[in-house]
Amino acid sequence: MLIRRETPADVDAVRAVHSAAFAKADGGPGTPVEATLVDALRADEGWLPAYSLVATDSDGQVVGHVVATRGLVAGAPVALGLGPLGVLPDWQRRGVGSALMHAVLGAADARDEPLVVLLGHPDYYPRFGFRPAVELGVTPPQPWGPQYFMARPLTAWRESVRGEFSYARPFDDL
Repeated sequence: MLIRRETPADVDAVRAVHSAAFAKADGGPGTPVEATLVDALRADEGWLPAYSLVATDSDGQVVGHVVATRGLVAGAPVALGLGPLGVLPDWQRRGVGSALMHAVLGAADARDEPLVVLLGHPDYYPRFGFRPAVELGVTPPQPWGPQYFMARPLTAWRESVRGEFSYARPFDDL
């Protein structure tokens, strides 16, 4: 497996990854919101190409994707909103998601980003250093509850990074 930045040639494969990863359990129709969200994020001013990463197999096929976009804390561009993170079903539980998470966090830290936030399960994300964002003084945007709104401070984080978090605009349409 190789982790690299997304290229324009990967757009369709990234959409396919999120469509498969977030398909309805009952097989019902409809494109998962995560697949269309990534497309909308690419068109948004919050898009940061350095944080759109793909995992590829030995043949170069895209098997996973993660993205982080510019977020604001109290109106200041001092955070990233992570997600979605998706892995093809046949590649799940094989370390692809963890590798993508470590890669995007490492990239963010290397580029002096102070904070990464996400909406996720409180039993899963602490393994990557995430904790409830409210512990850092960062509150979730409405309507998200604080129990699933988590943050990971990076090397450049400072205690002055406090206030309400705002995702890139396409998240408002969810």
